[in-house]
Amino acid sequence: MGDSRETFGPKAFVTGFPIKHSRSPLIHGYWLKTLGLPGSYRAHEVAPEAFADFIHSLKDGSSGFTGGNVTIPHKELAFRLADKPDALSHELGAANTLWLEDGALHATNTDGRGFIANLDERHPGWDRHGTAVVFGAGGASRAIIQAVRDRGFNEIHVVNRTVERARELADRFGPRVQAHPAGALAEVMKGAGLFINTTSLGMDGEAAPQLDFSPLAADAVVTDIVYVPLKTPILTQAEEQGFPIVDGLGMLLHQAVPGFERWFGQRPIVDAALRALIIADMESH
Repeated sequence: MGDSRETFGPKAFVTGFPIKHSRSPLIHGYWLKTLGLPGSYRAHEVAPEAFADFIHSLKDGSSGFTGGNVTIPHKELAFRLADKPDALSHELGAANTLWLEDGALHATNTDGRGFIANLDERHPGWDRHGTAVVFGAGGASRAIIQAVRDRGFNEIHVVNRTVERARELADRFGPRVQAHPAGALAEVMKGAGLFINTTSLGMDGEAAPQLDFSPLAADAVVTDIVYVPLKTPILTQAEEQGFPIVDGLGMLLHQAVPGFERWFGQRPIVDAALRALIIADMESH
């Protein structure tokens, strides 16, 4: 028999295609249990061709959900179908968090806030320098660039194998963002205080290129949005070269906080026990 608390209270979801490997139910389930709140949060797989109908059922109440999270490949369509997307999701053109309020479907994107909160927690003072290097120009880099820019960085250098994709991001996020080809990496790293890998290089044990981090500021922080493995090859290289590193797991944990607060009415805390729970789950698969 299921937990009786799930019968009552708000019901939230995470949807994507596929979605079975999502750790979001583990995160939100932990908070519901530790805070003693009624409600539920479950993975709900929706194919791309069925997503518009799913959003319609959310809006008219027939789905039974109060709101939820959206992941690949639905983030762009979730933004377009929301009644009231906020300024963050407008600039990104994508939403990952939805909620019903006063009869309207609201949307935001919490990825950037999760990224910033992770750095604030794991390495306070990471933002003392005004220059950042973003390695990669894929979809994941959008929220990162937006968040770092909004934190007050004066220069954000986006380096990508295909420079046209980096230029698209520079056009989207304004004059503080500059686009560079891969060959310019060493040059733009000079004196930078933050290096962010937004590529999938090194994910799941795959090889990553050898990088020389010595041009960075002596106290620069190196971080990776990949969290499987927890210490990626890029982070390992940076650490071996004497730089402080921040893994990407905290971004996953912290981006979940605003949605939980919207749906269940209490702001949860990312604590050591939650981090340990997710790491144990990662190690078991």
